[in-house]
Amino acid sequence: MRLLVTVLLLLLLPSAEPRRGPRAGAVERGAGGRVRGRGRAGVVKRQTQECKEYIEAGEKYLDCQDRQLTTVMQDWPTDIHHLLLARNKIQVLRDNMFSQFTQLKSLDLQQNDISMVEDGAFNGLSQLTTLLLQHNGLKTASEELLLPLLRLTYLRVYDNPWSCRCSLDSLVRTLQLPSNRNLGNYAKCAEPPSLRGQKLKKLHVESLCADDKRGGTEGGGPRPPPIKVKPEATSMCHTYMFPKPLLDCSSKGLNNVPSDLPSDIVKMDLSRNNIGHLRPKQFLLSKDLKLLNLSNNGLHQIDTAAFAGLLYLRELDLANNSLHYFQYGVLEDLYFLRKLSLENNPWICDYNIHYLIYWLKHHSAVLYSGLICSEPQEFRGWRVEDYVKTYNGECPKDKQTGGMDTEQGGQDGTDNEVQEVLEEAGVSEGEHLPRPLKKKPNKFEIIRLS
Repeated sequence: MRLLVTVLLLLLLPSAEPRRGPRAGAVERGAGGRVRGRGRAGVVKRQTQECKEYIEAGEKYLDCQDRQLTTVMQDWPTDIHHLLLARNKIQVLRDNMFSQFTQLKSLDLQQNDISMVEDGAFNGLSQLTTLLLQHNGLKTASEELLLPLLRLTYLRVYDNPWSCRCSLDSLVRTLQLPSNRNLGNYAKCAEPPSLRGQKLKKLHVESLCADDKRGGTEGGGPRPPPIKVKPEATSMCHTYMFPKPLLDCSSKGLNNVPSDLPSDIVKMDLSRNNIGHLRPKQFLLSKDLKLLNLSNNGLHQIDTAAFAGLLYLRELDLANNSLHYFQYGVLEDLYFLRKLSLENNPWICDYNIHYLIYWLKHHSAVLYSGLICSEPQEFRGWRVEDYVKTYNGECPKDKQTGGMDTEQGGQDGTDNEVQEVLEEAGVSEGEHLPRPLKKKPNKFEIIRLS
């Protein structure tokens, strides 16, 4: 009997599971949906912490930008050459924070909330050549933090609210050494008011402690009004040093080209602003520039010598602007240009457009696009090159005599008379004598000046 009961139970158990299946399955699907939702959230959270690792030109990069990080993670690879930590939430750089990255060549910490750097923060980084600390909240620092950086070549610390007082003395003296010409460029004092706007590289070091010694303004008089400093490229734009130095000023609402463009930038993006007029020599200091993007600006006028100094520029983007033609000489400084983007400009096909075609004809290595006539109506949609060809077409033969000298009629009468004389003399047309000169040779008079 017991054996029979056991057999019956074994037979009934598999059939019971399917009956539970739908209910269990329904619960599982519902919970599974919730679990999967939590799983997706977990994945997103992990992705914000994970960084992108890649190799370029044989060197390893770790891209941890825009990850909401507040510190360095211990599980990151230590054999990287370039560490990108821009646009995070790091506030303090602690001692030995990067000491495990002994092969590091560049460290990008711009656009964080860094307000304090301990003196030993960069210990172990003896191979570091580039340190980017711009767009943070640093007020003071000492030269001690730079001592471990034996190979440091580029240091960017601008757009920090530097307090130019005695505590900044040693750092300023280090930045001003002739051998450190690329350290601390464009950084300026934010306080005290008497030094606001002055560059750390050109600051008189003695003035750093002047306020502290005086204990305020001499004589108890009112402090001088604060100096109004115009927003410049170094504070409004973002600088990226890798893989190539790039100044990104796109979509910043600029009405003019910034006046303090860095000299070591290779790429410059000024697109999507309101720069309507390029004036002479605005890029004169950017001698290393190879790519310049001025698209989507409403640009309508480019003065001659606007591109002066851009000897090595290879790509120029002027698309989506309001250009009608180029003034004569605008392109003469662009000796090595290879790409010129001109799309979506209202080109006017008249005599003024000829300079651009002439220049392109004599610089056949330049790849260009977007030269389509917008006006006048009869040439709308034409390629500008085709318009210029029709303009320079051969004149009709019946109009080639127009515009001759007014003395031509009298000369023709003389020719007819000569022909009649020859016919009377029995000389055939093939035996014509040399025709007389149409004009008497000019007589020159030498006047001796005493």
